[in-house]
Amino acid sequence: MGRSIAIVTGSRADYGLLYWPIHDLMDAVDLEPLVIVTGMHLSPEFGLTVREIERDQVPIAARVDMLVSSDSPGGIAKSMALGLIGFSDVIERLKPDVLMLLGDRFEIFAAAQAAMLHNVPIVHIAGGDTTEGAFDEAIRHAITKMSHLHLVTNSVARARVLQMGEDPAQVKVVGNPGLDHLKRRPLLDRSELEASLCHPLGRHNALVTFHPVTLDPEHGLRQQEELLAALDGLPEDWVIWFTLPNADTGGRNLAAAFQAWAKNRPQVHVFTSLGQLRYLSLMRASDVVVGNSSSGLYEAPSFQVPTINIGDRQQGRLAAASVFHCIPERVAIQNAINNALIMDCSDVENPYGDGLSSERIVVALRDMQPVECLLKKKFHLNDTIYD
Repeated sequence: MGRSIAIVTGSRADYGLLYWPIHDLMDAVDLEPLVIVTGMHLSPEFGLTVREIERDQVPIAARVDMLVSSDSPGGIAKSMALGLIGFSDVIERLKPDVLMLLGDRFEIFAAAQAAMLHNVPIVHIAGGDTTEGAFDEAIRHAITKMSHLHLVTNSVARARVLQMGEDPAQVKVVGNPGLDHLKRRPLLDRSELEASLCHPLGRHNALVTFHPVTLDPEHGLRQQEELLAALDGLPEDWVIWFTLPNADTGGRNLAAAFQAWAKNRPQVHVFTSLGQLRYLSLMRASDVVVGNSSSGLYEAPSFQVPTINIGDRQQGRLAAASVFHCIPERVAIQNAINNALIMDCSDVENPYGDGLSSERIVVALRDMQPVECLLKKKFHLNDTIYD
């Protein structure tokens, strides 16, 4: 076997983005993927989504069970501490040549810390983005400074990574690997999707995902109240499809509120996790994507489906013309949905790539410098970061 690439996945979201890089690495004769599963994947509360990885016939090299049953700041800190111990043990056992991480969640941060202490070079996908309403912003930038090869989704993100003093030769624009599904994975048609969901689609459909606003939890609860009030005002021919929030600070309270609100509303359906195939198929079939999930900015534009991005959780992230940025007030949300329905999105271009990201990621991993060269990082003062 050639160079071994340990890949950490902690949630349904990052696994969906890593699906094709993992499978392309499985097919490569000179690279060996070592998939490490952690976080929400191993929790029944969040759908035990490790089963989806197993159904995809992805060999799992290790499991790091780190989530405690609390989403308070103290609970998240304890989960991170357990993760640091678990990832350290796994790295000692697997001895990977490289660790590849995606994004900015606290599970990923724990893995990055362990790799840094073990002198394992880090490849980071999707650095350089900004999400000013969540502490993910700080985690993402911290991982950037720990990392040695940066595979960013767009040129603006590349400029930000360079501004943090990273080597221009080690910052490559690959696009968003989640878009590879649109070229490579057949989605469910309407009848298949309805059968899989066990519910019929409506005349109009809204796909809703709302995550905690981790920098201001109380304000996040008020945003949720305004969102639900706005959805209550939709006509009867709308069907609302909820996916529950991640295991972030305050996520359990939000999830309980969504489930309670949906209980006596037959036109509302709540899922802990839809899985990537159903999620993207439902996104394609929806009239609008609503909430504060990055998927509304990443994937929805490729389907020419408008997005109502609520509040400041995704503030600063590059967005297509089909994304409506909306203040978290019920009237504003309702007006944005009405405007989205009449918007022509047929010519919208997705700024996050062309669906060929996985191929570029594999090439970048093949072309990586030797470990001893990567580990000796310098701070690059660069006057041409926007070239």
